Amino acid sequence: MSSPTFAVAFGGGGARGIAHIHIIEVLDELGIKPVAIAGSSIGSIMGAGVACGMKGTEIRAYMTEIFTHNAEIAKRIWQTKPQSLSDFLQNGFKVSQFNIEKIIAAFLPDQVPQAFADLDISLQITASDYYAAKEVVFREGELRSAIAASCAIPPLFSPVRREGRIYLDGGLFNPVPYDLLTDKADIVIAVDVLGLPPADSDRMPSTIEAMMAANMLTMRSIVANKFLTCKPDIFLSPDVSQISLIDFLKIGQILSQSEKVRDHLKYAIDDAIKHHSAAGV
Repeated sequence: MSSPTFAVAFGGGGARGIAHIHIIEVLDELGIKPVAIAGSSIGSIMGAGVACGMKGTEIRAYMTEIFTHNAEIAKRIWQTKPQSLSDFLQNGFKVSQFNIEKIIAAFLPDQVPQAFADLDISLQITASDYYAAKEVVFREGELRSAIAASCAIPPLFSPVRREGRIYLDGGLFNPVPYDLLTDKADIVIAVDVLGLPPADSDRMPSTIEAMMAANMLTMRSIVANKFLTCKPDIFLSPDVSQISLIDFLKIGQILSQSEKVRDHLKYAIDDAIKHHSAAGV
């Protein structure tokens, strides 16, 4: 009887995806190395970190170092500034002048390589083809532009051009891409960090907040509908309530608030392994 293999799908959800760190750390503690990974939006960043060999404690330390020091954040964001007035005004005024490819370059750990081929673990990254109006899955070629495409959340960031195509946030079609892993491992773990809009009963959200929340609600319906035909072996939803998509500065709160998911994962893995053994695989 062989030990079961594991695959992990890291979902999108902006800053809420910091909760993925718990999942990665628990897998490290249990000595489980995924044989395949899929990621959408921030899940593609976390997935790339794991796929290149980073431990959960390394990812935690790296993100904590950045998002608890305003000077470090300012320095990295300054690196993304337009190089000239013409660059700033190119294609007209935009809600956000931040280029997601520059953001990724400024904030991604150096350990993450330039190409899929240099990863230790197979990684699939979802994005949305704007003009073809369909999901696209990146598995090879240049890695960082694939991550940027998957993270191009409208209206925060401009779309990403890759190999002649225009891409948006991968979560628009597949926010928790566990279906890409059903034939890759014995046990598939899916981590949903979509959450809900912050529960403020009488505050009127801004237009941008409402647009982003609408996207999240649509993504939740996508996951619910996918559940009707395809379910992962383990499905986790860390507590990320009261956290907005851009609340990266709340890294301490996010990790503290979502910590219970660690025990949930351990129990779920134990049950999944028992089921696998009982099946006599």
